[in-house]
Amino acid sequence: MTRLIIWRHGNTDWNAANRVQGQTDVPLNELGRDQARDAAPLLASLRPDAIVSSDLSRAAETAAALAALTGLPVRTDARLRERHFGQWQGLHLTEVAERFPEEYARWRSGDPAPGADLEPLPDLGQRVAAALQEAADAAPGGTVVTATHGGGSRQGVGHLLGWDAGVLRSIGSLANCHWTELRHDDVRGWQLRAHNVGLITVPAVVDAV
Repeated sequence: MTRLIIWRHGNTDWNAANRVQGQTDVPLNELGRDQARDAAPLLASLRPDAIVSSDLSRAAETAAALAALTGLPVRTDARLRERHFGQWQGLHLTEVAERFPEEYARWRSGDPAPGADLEPLPDLGQRVAAALQEAADAAPGGTVVTATHGGGSRQGVGHLLGWDAGVLRSIGSLANCHWTELRHDDVRGWQLRAHNVGLITVPAVVDAV
């Protein structure tokens, strides 16, 4: 049985400020680096066989904390990036609501393609799931840790599990440096084993940031 860990990156200053990151390359802050170092021993105890990360620095820095303990190299994959938030990237969520009220309302209601050049959710799910599947296929029967992002991880996991949008909206967000665990066997396919696992379960900021 293959085990796949989908690990959200640590905190950034934009997370703390509710500023939309999307694919903007925002580094970890000191709290985020501490979160990654604290979580890394728990993940190292799972004896991972491979580490794959989004190429954005906040995910790559998070993955590096685990690599430092395991000695494993980190392979980067741009398909694991966060959703592209189009014209919203760099804005505070209050600014988004003021400048794009119609698109913001559609986004809040779960519209998969609300406008303002946001990446459609089906496209996001397909690209992240393809990267997750490829990472798992490289270590059949082993354990793979992928360092990625909140919104992208939700859609990628949902695509692998075959969940529709209604189910996905009922699943809570990953907190910074928490993870989802999936397992795969040839009979049942992908199965959810755990969600939002980490040292302390705390409320996560919204996926957009």
